[in-house]
Amino acid sequence: MHVLVTGAAGFIGYHLSETLLKQGARVTGIDNINAYYDVTLKEARLRNLQKNAGFEFVKLDISDREPILALAPKLGDVTHVAHLAAQAGVRHSLTDPYTYVMSNVMGQVVLLELARLLPKLQHFVYASSSSVYGANTKLPFSIDDETERPNSLYAATKKSDELIGRTYAHLYGIKATGLRFFTVYGPWGRPDMAAFLFTKAILAGDPIRVFNNGEMWRDFTYIDDIIAGLIAALKHLPRTTPPHAVYNLGNHRSEKLTDFIATLERALGRKAQMKFEPMQPGDVASTFADIDASRRDLAFEPKTPISEGIPRFVEWYKSYYRVWPNN
Repeated sequence: MHVLVTGAAGFIGYHLSETLLKQGARVTGIDNINAYYDVTLKEARLRNLQKNAGFEFVKLDISDREPILALAPKLGDVTHVAHLAAQAGVRHSLTDPYTYVMSNVMGQVVLLELARLLPKLQHFVYASSSSVYGANTKLPFSIDDETERPNSLYAATKKSDELIGRTYAHLYGIKATGLRFFTVYGPWGRPDMAAFLFTKAILAGDPIRVFNNGEMWRDFTYIDDIIAGLIAALKHLPRTTPPHAVYNLGNHRSEKLTDFIATLERALGRKAQMKFEPMQPGDVASTFADIDASRRDLAFEPKTPISEGIPRFVEWYKSYYRVWPNN
């Protein structure tokens, strides 16, 4: 099994690559190591992967068509693609829309064009997002729900990815699966996500911003559960016509944000100073994954509640940043 992983220096891409390597797969990773968040964190992830002889890294931007397509002859034995590279972040899409269209939409097209050139490719799996559900009020979110009213440009690009994936499946028979991730957290996580932001602020004695005056619910999903679902998806080929499928990967538990913060406080042994603010543009009040289809087809069964996942994240954070309880 030879897997091409885009976004290999990113949070989910790093964990997927690490797990695949441990299972004996070969991994070719692509990442542009952009400066959306701390580059040194991405470089540290990459150094860990490069300790394994089965890993090869190529520094490229997925939207840069000619260099990406030029890789095809070197990737002739790739059997699976895990396309996880993207410009992330709902709020940032309000200030830098062009990057989202280039990375998320053009990047999807370029990778699917590359897929057409890979003679041994069995499956193209790509990252979508729970944000495609927009402001839907029916909970939990089902893959059968309407997703035509995104709340942000980020969400619109992810919905576009699903449409493009289905189109390539129809036109060229590329077996493709989109995975709608729900608020992923855990060790080596993204610094722009809640667990990371809140931990850093609480340890520094700084206030944390709590939007919608605390009336926020999220389906927080631990990274190990996401990776289990991702690997199952890589191995499960769509049986539909065209051969394209979409699945939710979430914890199937919607937690109130203030409960998440309380769990974090217990893990850190410190109280948070909360600054309550209105809902931010592009955000949604609740996310909650219906995982019936993922359970049926992928045997996906998340096992990690926040009571277990948050302490694991805190332990990693303190170790990585050399933060100790008395600091």
